[in-house]
Amino acid sequence: MGLYAIGDLHLSLSTDKPMDVFGKEWKDHVEKIEKNWKKQIHQEDTVVITGDHSWGRNLNESRADLGFIASLPGRKILLRGNHDMFWDAKKTRLLNELYKGKLSFLQNNYYTYEDCSKVVHALVGTKGYCYEGKDTPEHFQKIVKREQERLRISFESAAADGYEHFIMFLHYPPTSIGEMESCFTRMAEEYGAEMVIYSHCHGEARYQDSFLGEVDGVDYRLVSADYLKFRPEKIMG
Repeated sequence: MGLYAIGDLHLSLSTDKPMDVFGKEWKDHVEKIEKNWKKQIHQEDTVVITGDHSWGRNLNESRADLGFIASLPGRKILLRGNHDMFWDAKKTRLLNELYKGKLSFLQNNYYTYEDCSKVVHALVGTKGYCYEGKDTPEHFQKIVKREQERLRISFESAAADGYEHFIMFLHYPPTSIGEMESCFTRMAEEYGAEMVIYSHCHGEARYQDSFLGEVDGVDYRLVSADYLKFRPEKIMG
Protein backbone atom coordinates (compact mmCIF):
# COMPACT_ATOMS: atom_id res chain seq x y z
CA MET A 1 0.00 0.00 0.00
CA GLY A 2 2.08 2.90 -1.28
CA LEU A 3 1.49 6.63 -1.08
CA TYR A 4 2.10 8.50 -4.33
CA ALA A 5 1.71 12.09 -5.55
CA ILE A 6 1.51 13.95 -8.83
CA GLY A 7 0.11 17.36 -9.77
CA ASP A 8 -1.02 19.40 -12.75
CA LEU A 9 -2.63 16.77 -14.93
CA HIS A 10 -4.25 19.63 -16.88
CA LEU A 11 -6.88 17.45 -18.51
CA SER A 12 -9.19 18.83 -21.21
CA LEU A 13 -11.22 15.86 -22.41
CA SER A 14 -14.31 18.05 -22.94
CA THR A 15 -12.60 21.32 -23.81
CA ASP A 16 -10.14 22.46 -26.45
CA LYS A 17 -6.94 23.14 -24.51
CA PRO A 18 -3.97 21.29 -26.05
CA MET A 19 -1.06 21.26 -23.64
CA ASP A 20 1.71 20.74 -26.19
CA VAL A 21 1.71 24.50 -26.80
CA PHE A 22 3.56 24.66 -23.45
CA GLY A 23 6.38 22.38 -24.63
CA LYS A 24 7.03 19.21 -26.60
CA GLU A 25 7.09 17.16 -23.39
CA TRP A 26 3.32 17.75 -23.11
CA LYS A 27 2.54 16.04 -26.42
CA ASP A 28 0.10 13.16 -25.78
CA HIS A 29 0.45 13.78 -22.04
CA VAL A 30 -2.89 12.16 -21.19
CA GLU A 31 -1.77 8.91 -22.78
CA LYS A 32 1.53 9.12 -20.89
CA ILE A 33 -0.28 9.68 -17.59
CA GLU A 34 -2.63 6.75 -18.16
CA LYS A 35 0.14 4.37 -19.25
CA ASN A 36 2.50 5.25 -16.40
CA TRP A 37 -0.27 5.31 -13.79
CA LYS A 38 -1.57 1.86 -14.71
CA LYS A 39 1.98 0.50 -14.75
CA GLN A 40 2.82 1.83 -11.26
CA ILE A 41 -0.36 2.15 -9.22
CA HIS A 42 -2.31 -0.75 -7.76
CA GLN A 43 -5.84 -0.61 -6.41
CA GLU A 44 -4.66 -0.58 -2.79
CA ASP A 45 -2.35 2.42 -3.31
CA THR A 46 -3.19 6.05 -2.48
CA VAL A 47 -2.43 8.89 -4.89
CA VAL A 48 -2.68 12.55 -3.91
CA ILE A 49 -3.15 14.80 -6.95
CA THR A 50 -2.00 18.30 -6.07
CA GLY A 51 -4.32 20.46 -8.16
CA ASP A 52 -4.96 21.70 -11.70
CA HIS A 53 -6.93 18.62 -12.62
CA SER A 54 -9.12 20.08 -15.36
CA TRP A 55 -9.33 23.01 -17.75
CA GLY A 56 -13.12 22.84 -17.53
CA ARG A 57 -14.71 26.17 -16.58
CA ASN A 58 -17.40 24.50 -14.48
CA LEU A 59 -18.32 21.09 -13.10
CA ASN A 60 -20.19 20.06 -16.25
CA GLU A 61 -17.13 20.75 -18.43
CA SER A 62 -14.91 18.91 -15.93
CA ARG A 63 -16.96 15.72 -15.57
CA ALA A 64 -15.05 13.81 -18.26
CA ASP A 65 -11.71 14.81 -16.70
CA LEU A 66 -12.81 13.80 -13.20
CA GLY A 67 -14.25 10.60 -14.63
CA PHE A 68 -10.90 9.81 -16.25
CA ILE A 69 -9.13 10.28 -12.90
CA ALA A 70 -11.75 8.18 -11.13
CA SER A 71 -11.23 5.35 -13.64
CA LEU A 72 -7.53 5.03 -12.79
CA PRO A 73 -6.38 2.46 -10.22
CA GLY A 74 -5.98 3.36 -6.56
CA ARG A 75 -7.52 5.65 -4.01
CA LYS A 76 -7.40 9.22 -5.37
CA ILE A 77 -7.29 12.33 -3.15
CA LEU A 78 -7.58 15.65 -4.98
CA LEU A 79 -6.25 19.02 -3.83
CA ARG A 80 -7.55 22.25 -5.33
CA GLY A 81 -5.37 24.07 -7.89
CA ASN A 82 -5.52 27.59 -9.26
CA HIS A 83 -7.07 26.42 -12.57
CA ASP A 84 -9.76 24.21 -11.03
CA MET A 85 -12.75 26.40 -11.84
CA PHE A 86 -15.17 23.53 -11.16
CA TRP A 87 -14.29 23.67 -7.46
CA ASP A 88 -15.02 26.73 -5.38
CA ALA A 89 -14.81 27.07 -1.60
CA LYS A 90 -18.41 25.95 -1.07
CA LYS A 91 -18.29 22.85 -3.27
CA THR A 92 -15.95 20.53 -1.34
CA ARG A 93 -18.76 18.76 0.49
CA LEU A 94 -20.82 18.51 -2.72
CA LEU A 95 -17.89 17.05 -4.65
CA ASN A 96 -17.23 14.50 -1.91
CA GLU A 97 -20.89 13.47 -2.06
CA LEU A 98 -21.00 13.30 -5.87
CA TYR A 99 -17.82 11.24 -6.13
CA LYS A 100 -18.14 9.17 -2.95
CA GLY A 101 -16.19 5.95 -3.31
CA LYS A 102 -14.41 7.26 -6.42
CA LEU A 103 -12.59 10.49 -5.53
CA SER A 104 -11.88 12.38 -2.30
CA PHE A 105 -11.44 16.16 -2.19
CA LEU A 106 -9.01 17.74 0.29
CA GLN A 107 -9.87 21.21 1.61
CA ASN A 108 -10.68 22.18 5.22
CA ASN A 109 -10.44 18.47 6.09
CA TYR A 110 -7.88 15.65 6.12
CA TYR A 111 -7.43 12.01 5.13
CA THR A 112 -5.21 9.26 6.51
CA TYR A 113 -2.61 6.86 5.19
CA GLU A 114 -1.13 3.90 7.05
CA ASP A 115 2.46 3.10 6.10
CA CYS A 116 4.15 -0.30 6.04
CA SER A 117 5.13 0.09 9.71
CA LYS A 118 1.46 0.60 10.65
CA VAL A 119 2.07 4.29 11.42
CA VAL A 120 -0.97 6.36 10.46
CA HIS A 121 -0.23 9.71 8.83
CA ALA A 122 -2.72 12.54 8.47
CA LEU A 123 -2.74 13.93 4.93
CA VAL A 124 -3.43 17.65 5.25
CA GLY A 125 -3.34 20.47 2.74
CA THR A 126 -4.65 23.48 0.92
CA LYS A 127 -4.05 25.25 -2.38
CA GLY A 128 -1.53 27.69 -0.86
CA TYR A 129 -0.24 30.76 -2.67
CA CYS A 130 3.00 32.43 -3.71
CA TYR A 131 3.99 35.75 -5.25
CA GLU A 132 4.44 35.60 -9.03
CA GLY A 133 4.63 39.31 -9.79
CA LYS A 134 0.95 39.85 -10.52
CA ASP A 135 -0.53 40.89 -7.16
CA THR A 136 -0.86 44.05 -5.19
CA PRO A 137 0.52 43.55 -1.66
CA GLU A 138 -3.03 43.77 -0.29
CA HIS A 139 -4.40 41.06 -2.59
CA PHE A 140 -1.41 38.81 -1.98
CA GLN A 141 -1.77 39.04 1.80
CA LYS A 142 -5.52 38.44 1.58
CA ILE A 143 -5.09 35.19 -0.36
CA VAL A 144 -2.19 34.00 1.79
CA LYS A 145 -4.19 34.61 4.98
CA ARG A 146 -7.16 32.68 3.61
CA GLU A 147 -5.02 29.72 2.59
CA GLN A 148 -3.14 29.78 5.88
CA GLU A 149 -6.44 29.56 7.75
CA ARG A 150 -7.58 26.63 5.61
CA LEU A 151 -4.33 24.80 6.20
CA ARG A 152 -4.59 25.32 9.95
CA ILE A 153 -8.14 23.92 9.91
CA SER A 154 -6.76 20.84 8.16
CA PHE A 155 -3.95 20.38 10.69
CA GLU A 156 -6.13 21.12 13.72
CA SER A 157 -8.88 18.73 12.60
CA ALA A 158 -6.35 15.91 12.34
CA ALA A 159 -4.64 16.83 15.61
CA ALA A 160 -7.99 16.98 17.43
CA ASP A 161 -8.64 13.41 16.30
CA GLY A 162 -5.34 12.32 17.83
CA TYR A 163 -3.04 12.17 14.82
CA GLU A 164 0.58 13.15 15.36
CA HIS A 165 2.23 12.34 12.01
CA PHE A 166 1.55 14.74 9.15
CA ILE A 167 2.24 14.97 5.44
CA MET A 168 1.37 18.39 4.02
CA PHE A 169 0.20 19.03 0.45
CA LEU A 170 0.05 22.33 -1.44
CA HIS A 171 -0.67 23.22 -5.04
CA TYR A 172 1.53 26.32 -5.11
CA PRO A 173 5.18 26.10 -3.98
CA PRO A 174 5.57 26.75 -0.25
CA THR A 175 7.71 29.87 -0.75
CA SER A 176 7.83 32.71 -3.24
CA ILE A 177 11.05 33.05 -5.25
CA GLY A 178 13.86 34.27 -3.00
CA GLU A 179 12.06 33.54 0.28
CA MET A 180 13.84 31.47 2.91
CA GLU A 181 10.59 30.83 4.80
CA SER A 182 6.86 31.56 4.62
CA CYS A 183 3.76 31.08 6.74
CA PHE A 184 3.39 27.68 5.04
CA THR A 185 6.90 26.48 5.88
CA ARG A 186 6.52 27.77 9.43
CA MET A 187 3.27 25.85 9.83
CA ALA A 188 4.90 22.68 8.52
CA GLU A 189 7.57 23.06 11.20
CA GLU A 190 5.03 24.00 13.89
CA TYR A 191 3.07 20.78 13.43
CA GLY A 192 6.10 18.62 12.70
CA ALA A 193 5.15 17.71 9.13
CA GLU A 194 7.52 15.12 7.72
CA MET A 195 7.05 16.24 4.12
CA VAL A 196 5.66 19.10 2.09
CA ILE A 197 4.53 18.04 -1.38
CA TYR A 198 3.73 20.70 -3.98
CA SER A 199 3.43 21.31 -7.73
CA HIS A 200 2.46 24.28 -10.01
CA CYS A 201 6.04 24.84 -11.28
CA HIS A 202 6.38 23.95 -14.97
CA GLY A 203 9.43 23.87 -17.25
CA GLU A 204 13.09 23.62 -16.26
CA ALA A 205 13.26 27.36 -15.56
CA ARG A 206 10.67 26.93 -12.77
CA TYR A 207 11.75 23.69 -11.13
CA GLN A 208 14.07 25.50 -8.71
CA ASP A 209 11.50 28.12 -7.66
CA SER A 210 11.19 26.74 -4.12
CA PHE A 211 12.64 24.22 -1.70
CA LEU A 212 13.77 20.79 -2.91
CA GLY A 213 15.03 18.25 -0.40
CA GLU A 214 15.39 18.61 3.36
CA VAL A 215 15.10 22.08 4.87
CA ASP A 216 14.93 22.49 8.66
CA GLY A 217 13.97 18.86 9.10
CA VAL A 218 11.16 18.88 6.51
CA ASP A 219 11.43 17.01 3.19
CA TYR A 220 10.17 19.19 0.31
CA ARG A 221 9.19 17.53 -2.97
CA LEU A 222 8.03 18.92 -6.30
CA VAL A 223 5.54 16.69 -8.10
CA SER A 224 4.46 18.71 -11.16
CA ALA A 225 3.54 16.23 -13.88
CA ASP A 226 6.13 17.42 -16.38
CA TYR A 227 8.85 17.43 -13.69
CA LEU A 228 7.99 13.77 -12.96
CA LYS A 229 7.79 12.92 -16.68
CA PHE A 230 4.13 12.12 -16.06
CA ARG A 231 4.89 9.30 -13.60
CA PRO A 232 3.36 9.45 -10.10
CA GLU A 233 6.12 9.67 -7.49
CA LYS A 234 6.21 7.28 -4.58
CA ILE A 235 6.21 9.27 -1.34
CA MET A 236 5.96 6.52 1.21
CA GLY A 237 5.31 2.81 1.61
